[in-house]
Amino acid sequence: MTHNDVTEELTFRRATLPDVSALTQLESRCFDSDRISSRSFRRFIAEKRSDLVLVELGGSVVGYFLLIYRRGTSLARLYSLAVDPDKRKRGIAELLMSEAEKAAAARSCVLLRLEVRFDNLSAIRLYQKLNYHEFAVKHDFYEDHSDAICMQKQIIQFDSTSVNRQVPYIAQTTPFTCGPACLLMVFNYFKPNQFDPAALEIDIWREATTIFMTSGHGGCGPRGLALAAHQRGFDVDIYLNKEGPLFTDTVRSEVKKMILQRVHESYRQKVEQCGIAVHRTELGISSIKALLESGALLVVLISTWQFDKSKAPHWVVVCAVDEHFVYINDPDTEDIPWLSPSERQYIPVEHSVFLRAFSYGKSRLKAAIAIRKDKT
Repeated sequence: MTHNDVTEELTFRRATLPDVSALTQLESRCFDSDRISSRSFRRFIAEKRSDLVLVELGGSVVGYFLLIYRRGTSLARLYSLAVDPDKRKRGIAELLMSEAEKAAAARSCVLLRLEVRFDNLSAIRLYQKLNYHEFAVKHDFYEDHSDAICMQKQIIQFDSTSVNRQVPYIAQTTPFTCGPACLLMVFNYFKPNQFDPAALEIDIWREATTIFMTSGHGGCGPRGLALAAHQRGFDVDIYLNKEGPLFTDTVRSEVKKMILQRVHESYRQKVEQCGIAVHRTELGISSIKALLESGALLVVLISTWQFDKSKAPHWVVVCAVDEHFVYINDPDTEDIPWLSPSERQYIPVEHSVFLRAFSYGKSRLKAAIAIRKDKT
């Protein structure tokens, strides 16, 4: 029987309780340790936060995949995948992975993660072929104390055919220039190749810095970034849900707080003199979508807590919105060094996750800058 003959006769379906015996037998044929018990198979079949899908050939179960989901995230985990030893090297594992990605995407999961034994070279080669990237190692992970390689893949991508021109990706080259890098992405979207990041990233940061960090260099505030865009000929609107000096939650020094007050007042006057509109409102998904449809791009302040638990203020570019996701260009490459620039464009973030991230500090500051090509 050829490879194609096998794949044409395969059928996939969700596992049911009568399949537990066959799954348990398959488990014992595939693994010497770390086996899923009959009891666990029953639990995974019954609960709603997992997908247990088996593949049959000639009416017999020859493989399965098990995905589990974590509530409140856009992450799926491939908990287990098995193929009958007598049916291997026929492409069944690759087809199971394809079905697993479809199942995870149907639940609006952006990333699919998995663990694989460090010495399972055939599985590692398959995952690499399917564009999974290593991001960590878990030591002493398996029952025999072997290490696991952690891999992941972004399984939902923005439909680039739906836009005439994509916002270019520009990475920040310092830990404190996310705001300038975002502006440079927007500038070069509206006026391609007219703004050199190497020449302007630090200059814009010097113009727009308003924040005393607890340590290290300061960052940029919304008025400073808006002024930098305005001074380069762009039409700008600022959206804030609160007034007064920003980013003071972590500043303990009274002297620094006084300086922040003076900087705030200086920027406030400059914004007023330039005629830049400041809207005291909170942007929701529908209003963000309306601004994008009007021709604007948004530079938005988020808290990175939703992504890396660090609670840092961080600027990203909002490029598009669809029914399920907000698509962002994130200038920070530290957490995703393996991705190419094209893969960092239009990163999908589920609406609920984005809305939780779209605020900073105890005061729940929300700040965004809407930028259009020309001053009106």
